[in-house]
Amino acid sequence: MRIWFKIFKDNHLLRDTVITDESEDTRTHKIFRALEQVCYDFDLSKPLWLDATVSEFKRHAKARFYQDNFVEDIDFDFLEIHVIEE
Repeated sequence: MRIWFKIFKDNHLLRDTVITDESEDTRTHKIFRALEQVCYDFDLSKPLWLDATVSEFKRHAKARFYQDNFVEDIDFDFLEIHVIEE
């Protein structure tokens, strides 16, 4: 599985990375582990999965985490997660 994480501000890509997980774990565990890793790499607090975020991710294998998803203030508009290969 490959998951692409992107940080945007003012419609500009500030930072991105791809996390690859070839383990035999479940899809959900792979996604949570990748999100934890990217938050560590980008020095972010872990975002909350709100109902709207979960719904969007289920429909499109892509979701955006806005300020509402974070407990701390963020200095960007959103963090996007996109499953690019399963």
